[in-house]
Formats: sequence, C-alpha cells, structure tokens
Amino acid sequence: MIRNTASSWGGVARTLHWVIGPTILVMIAFGWWMNHVPERPDRFFYRSIHADIGYVLLMLLIARMAWRLFNPTPALPAETPRWLAGIARANQWGLDLVTLVVIMLGWAHSGAHTPDYSSWFGVFHVPQFTSPDKAAARAWEDRHIFFAYVLLALSALHIAAAVWHHRIQRDDVTLRMVRGAG
Repeated sequence: MIRNTASSWGGVARTLHWVIGPTILVMIAFGWWMNHVPERPDRFFYRSIHADIGYVLLMLLIARMAWRLFNPTPALPAETPRWLAGIARANQWGLDLVTLVVIMLGWAHSGAHTPDYSSWFGVFHVPQFTSPDKAAARAWEDRHIFFAYVLLALSALHIAAAVWHHRIQRDDVTLRMVRGAG
C-alpha cells in the first residue's frame, strides 16, 4: 500500500520517515564532529558535504510535508489520553518545523560564509539568499547549532515514545511505521 490509511502508514510515508529520520541523526553527529575536531585543511570539504546533504534533506522534508497534506495520519489507539495525543501531535509538528528551521539556518550560514557552500556535489550551485558577512555567518551558524540540539531533543522524545509504545504499551503504533501494519 502506497498511501496512508486511517490505521496505518503507507509506503511513501514510511520510506520518507526512514530516510529523513536517520539522516537527521547522522547529520547532527557529523555536525558535532566537524565542530569538535581541531582545525584541519579539509574542513571546508566536510562542511560542503554537510550542506549538500542538508539541501537534499530540505527537498525530502518538503516532499514529506506535502505528502502529509494529502494523506490521513493514522489514529492513535482509542485508549490514548487526549493530553498524550496532543503531545504526540506537538512533537511531530515540532520535528517538522525545527528540521525546517535547522536547514534554513544552515542555508543562511552558507550564503554568509566566505567561501559559501553553494556547490551541490560539484554539479550545480544552489542559489544563496544571504550575502557574505563574517559576523552574520557566525550568528547563523550559532543558531543552526542551537536548533540542531533542539531537534536532537525532539528526536530523542520521538524515539522514546516509539520504544514506549512497543515495549510498555505493546500496541501497534511503532510497528505501523516499521511495516505498515494496522
């Protein structure tokens, strides 16, 4: 099944989830590594790769958000308290919104940094919407890092909820994203 139903996630939603989610975690780890290794001559190369993957994530996130507009979100189990369902919805929207913010701040940093990170894997140049400015580049980068940590916290909550549903509640909420079972 490609499309979502009222009781399960479809193949497109599951594929986007399992591509975007782990990529975000790898990007956060990679970003942390880039900022915590001593200055090296190849640092620009690694930051360029980080930016290239960020541009891909932006396209995937837009596709995911568009897909969600036209597909139902599977319902939580009927016995789920309203306050818990609200937290789940807020976390999901928070993940999408903060992912978008992190990517846009990274893109803003790219344009303000000299040289910029606009070359997408050497194939073409991604248009930049900020101008070169060393102080602005640092400010954009600081915000990018801060919101990456916010995204990490939201991701940890999301993963904890998946484990809770699977191990404690023993319902099918987590399995629906793994195999689409309803």
